[in-house]
Amino acid sequence: MPTQTRPPHRPRPPRTRPHTARSGPPAPVRRRRPGWAARLTTTLSVVVLASSGIGHAVVTSLDDQIARIDPFRDMKNRPAAGHGVNVLLVGTDGRDGVTSQARRKYRLGGAPCNCTDTIMIVHISADRERASVVSLPRDSYAEIPGEHTDRTTGRAHGAHAVKLNAAYAEGGPQLTVRTVERMTGVKIDHYLEVDFTSFIKTVDVLGGVQVCTAKPLKDAYTGLDLPAGTHDLDGGRALQYVRSRHVDATGDLNRMRRQQRFLAALVDRATSSGILLNPVRFREVSRAVLGAVRADAGFGTDEMVRLGRALRDFSPSSSEFTTVPVQPRGHTVKGIGWTVKWDPGKAGQLFRALREDRPLARPERSSRPRAVPVDVAPERIRVEVENGTAKEGLGQRVDRALRAVGFRTTGTPSNADDRGVERTVVAYDPRWDRSAKSLAAAFPGAELRETPGRGPLLKVVVGADFKDIVRVRARQQERPEDRFKAVTGDAVGCA
Repeated sequence: MPTQTRPPHRPRPPRTRPHTARSGPPAPVRRRRPGWAARLTTTLSVVVLASSGIGHAVVTSLDDQIARIDPFRDMKNRPAAGHGVNVLLVGTDGRDGVTSQARRKYRLGGAPCNCTDTIMIVHISADRERASVVSLPRDSYAEIPGEHTDRTTGRAHGAHAVKLNAAYAEGGPQLTVRTVERMTGVKIDHYLEVDFTSFIKTVDVLGGVQVCTAKPLKDAYTGLDLPAGTHDLDGGRALQYVRSRHVDATGDLNRMRRQQRFLAALVDRATSSGILLNPVRFREVSRAVLGAVRADAGFGTDEMVRLGRALRDFSPSSSEFTTVPVQPRGHTVKGIGWTVKWDPGKAGQLFRALREDRPLARPERSSRPRAVPVDVAPERIRVEVENGTAKEGLGQRVDRALRAVGFRTTGTPSNADDRGVERTVVAYDPRWDRSAKSLAAAFPGAELRETPGRGPLLKVVVGADFKDIVRVRARQQERPEDRFKAVTGDAVGCA
């Protein structure tokens, strides 16, 4: 009987479905010179490695493939450590692994400039249930810290004004970390740097990513040409999609929104397909990413496995996206040209939220019950939780619920000595009575119990009467227009 052979595999052509979603035009944002969308590219290694539940044995052999650098060498006067993990992600225009044919096809230009157009902070929450991605505009007005040597000229420099992306050109990863920490007050725990090659290979090894657009997208600079509808993009076309900034008059503003849609789609693809739970496929994906990655020595096998196990249930709704709020007008500086200056109030709120490990995106108000006004904002109240009932896991549930509405919990709830508590108790030092009353408002009917000597850390002993957390807010809340804006990955939509 003749042997039956399979026909050769042919990749599926991109498919297009009409889409009718609408999007209002945002206000124009001008940028002086084009750049590539590394704010998205640089997140790939974290998404791929942290989304997996693969064990230590599979990851160990991958560690040696990462090029190591020391961006924290001899650093002094660093910000205090907060809660969670902060990864500084830097994208360069490196393309050594991209063929000359692909460079022409996707219009990647000639030799790279050894510079970076984008810098991002990715914050992984302490409970490993949320990732907050904050883009730092490349043209941000920045002041480079003094006492460094220019790596291109060899000249010593004092502190001086530059565009933020010039920090990398002058002093590489170390000066970039120093500058970002100085501007944000956020301590950086890890550093990752990737390029064009890693982006293309990662998308391809995942089998492509699906994006949607409500209107045609065409950019003569990158070669992007997508009709309205839903599309499956391979690595090269995906790079065109996230690089394009000449689609319309909004420039970088809409490009950033496309990057957010793409990243949400990438997370969904990586976590829902099962690819990253297969050791063989995981190794393929990881090799594609790590071959073009540079990282600090601390981001190794153990850190990959720890994040992977913690974030194996990661999903688009677990991610948040925002950009540092900027002032409406640009700022021209002699010698460096046009820059953007951060809005000091909104940017301060944003980075304080990162330091305090608080969510950036707020749920729609219409879907939430009205909050109870209190004297002290929950963000200013520190709480430890004890489970005073026999119901296992109740302490963890209450801790998470409190953190979700803004309270600064310890994240390590425990069982009370007495597991037969009927009425929930809020124990507090009398000097923090206003905070105690504000916390008790989240537990209707709770008993307030003075405990001298406790200090600022309040304690909730959850009783059998507990049903749910009641949202509270400070009576003098900031106005919506005074706050930065963030959106979750499952809400970026199609536009």
